Amino acid sequence: MRTITRRITVTGEGQAAPPVRLHCTDSGGDGPPLLLLHGLAGHSGEWDALAARFAPTHRVVAFDARGSGASTRRPGDVSRAAHVRDVVQVAQALGLPAGQLVLVGQSMGGITALLTAAAHPELVRALVLVEAGPDGPSPSLPDTIGAWLDSWPVPFPDAEAAAAFFGGGAAGRAWAAGLVPGPGGLHPRVDRDVMVASVQENAHRDYWDAWDEVRCPVLVVRAGKGMLKQQEADRMAERRPGTRIVVVPDAGHDVHLDAPGAVFGEVAAFLAEVGPAAAV
Repeated sequence: MRTITRRITVTGEGQAAPPVRLHCTDSGGDGPPLLLLHGLAGHSGEWDALAARFAPTHRVVAFDARGSGASTRRPGDVSRAAHVRDVVQVAQALGLPAGQLVLVGQSMGGITALLTAAAHPELVRALVLVEAGPDGPSPSLPDTIGAWLDSWPVPFPDAEAAAAFFGGGAAGRAWAAGLVPGPGGLHPRVDRDVMVASVQENAHRDYWDAWDEVRCPVLVVRAGKGMLKQQEADRMAERRPGTRIVVVPDAGHDVHLDAPGAVFGEVAAFLAEVGPAAAV
């Protein structure tokens, strides 16, 4: 897949908010737009296997979220509202047509995708939530994320050691690919405090109100060994009849890395069922 790398500057809600630079990849082409949002502390490269499968038929765009990857590392605002504004401004900057965009988000990227679909129904044609749902609040989440990041044995001596630490396999290699060389080895491209701040809202609230506002077709991809539980998925379907929920049995939370072929198959079938966007 041939992609174009872009740096897009997005602005905050107020004039005093400093701009943020977002690192984007864009497959180009005239196909329907597919925008991929990665999870907390991740990077857009996690989507490469899925993006390659969709590139022949879709214009596939992914970007490193603020605070992650090659985007601005310490943005002043890491609220969910800021992440939603980023999605909207990236779509506008790249000329992705309103009403035709398919949003695919994993984990915290899924929360951003959900909130974007709820707040901007005119923009989103369909929504895919991968191991992401509206449940909460989660009071222990900031401490859990902080402890997880503190456990990373930084610097990692090499990519092989990093991949092994992150569980091995495709998922481990993808997490290792998110590191960069530095003194003594490989280092994260995220700051601990920024990541902890990014989940503070989840500690105090849920997103069921936003879930109730989503108007487009929705696919929920749950991993059999993941973090999105059946009870939450069932409640999503009860509150929003017509929601399509599928399970990839032997995959973990990073199901898009553990089983990209299975995720592709489910998303492709969903989009075929949704059908093409109406002409504008």
